[in-house]
Amino acid sequence: MTDDSTLALGEALQRLGGGPVLHAAVRYLQDNTARINGELGDTVLAQIPAFSESRNPNVLPDLGRHGPAHTAEILRLLAGGQVGDFDFVREHARRRAEQHFPLEATLHAYRCGHKVFSRWLREAILSTLSSSEDAQQMVAAVADFAIEYTDAISTIAAGAYVSHTRLLADVAGDQRAELLSILLEGYDESDGRVANILRDAGYLERRQAFCVALAQPVDPAEMINPARARRLADSIDATFQGSRTRRLIDIRQDKVTIVFSDTRRVSGWTAPQTSLARSLTPQLMMVGNAVLIGVSNDVPSTSQIPTAHSEALLALQLADVTQRVVQFSEIPAQRLLLHLAGERFRRVLPAWSGAFFAADDRADGALTATLRAYANTNMNVLKAAGRLAVHPNTIYARLQRILDITGLEARDYHALTELLLVAECKRSVAAAAPERSAGAGVP
Repeated sequence: MTDDSTLALGEALQRLGGGPVLHAAVRYLQDNTARINGELGDTVLAQIPAFSESRNPNVLPDLGRHGPAHTAEILRLLAGGQVGDFDFVREHARRRAEQHFPLEATLHAYRCGHKVFSRWLREAILSTLSSSEDAQQMVAAVADFAIEYTDAISTIAAGAYVSHTRLLADVAGDQRAELLSILLEGYDESDGRVANILRDAGYLERRQAFCVALAQPVDPAEMINPARARRLADSIDATFQGSRTRRLIDIRQDKVTIVFSDTRRVSGWTAPQTSLARSLTPQLMMVGNAVLIGVSNDVPSTSQIPTAHSEALLALQLADVTQRVVQFSEIPAQRLLLHLAGERFRRVLPAWSGAFFAADDRADGALTATLRAYANTNMNVLKAAGRLAVHPNTIYARLQRILDITGLEARDYHALTELLLVAECKRSVAAAAPERSAGAGVP
């Protein structure tokens, strides 16, 4: 190795100089190897709770092997060996990264090891030298060696851990993206490779329910920034930490895309669980005031997830700051039809609609408010007046005004339906206007 930490270790080793004193110290350490290794393990477990608290069954056995490996390496170096490549340190760090064991705990263990080795090295020198002046020089030299050794292994371990963590994240991201692509775009059930991917990921288990959620900031342009997009995805993922609901989450087409899944029923004889999509709403509402989210209906199989994705996209398009989380199942059919019809429907509105919109604007929306209140009270004038806090005669006057403009008698069911449809179209145009204005400056 040629990095600074191992070069410094080589220089510290040269300053020890070898000779009979160092050889005698090495023999002393060899005779006490079992005690050194035992003290290493006991010290780490006593001072670093992460090792004993870890539920990974491989952590403690790995620790039991790694400590003695350092004892053997130190003895090899002191016996005249050259500084090596420390592959055993790199491999240990990679294993720790795969186990998601905290790097700080590993580095803390190396600091504990430094204290143990420093004391034993000092005792080994003092047990050999009689001259206090020579002893002080050798003790200082082995102390310097212990510091450089700890620095070298800490630097190598940290580099290997971070590098492997990034590699694991890239691999997991690729697998996540591939799985999402399969689920959202659909697949041929005869494709054995795809079936194996889904089966290995647990998506072909029986009695599951699935739903899709899509999220983006109120200002969609923020998703152009990869760091902000990833923070939003991580924030949503953190919101569901501890939840039994399984989720596959990634950034796709400038939206945070989540496929949720959970057990739909325990067995064929039990009733289905509560709607998965509806159960998610309380946690999704906690994501933040600047985030819009659309949620699909439940679907019973992976083959229907593309449909759920289309539903979530429609729900997201209808979300706004007044209703940040929109469930597809709760979108009124009328609103959904108007949204799907879009500009095409607005181009074929009745000839009277322009005059009606203008009169409604002059009345500060009183005409459309009257139509909605009249419909929501089952066409009862008295109740509509109470809801709007006006005199019943005001309701009659407004209905007459509407008749004069449109030629439609609102007290007739079919005419009222047509009037409400046009009124909703007016509201959808008003809601879309700020979006067009906000998006005008976005490239």
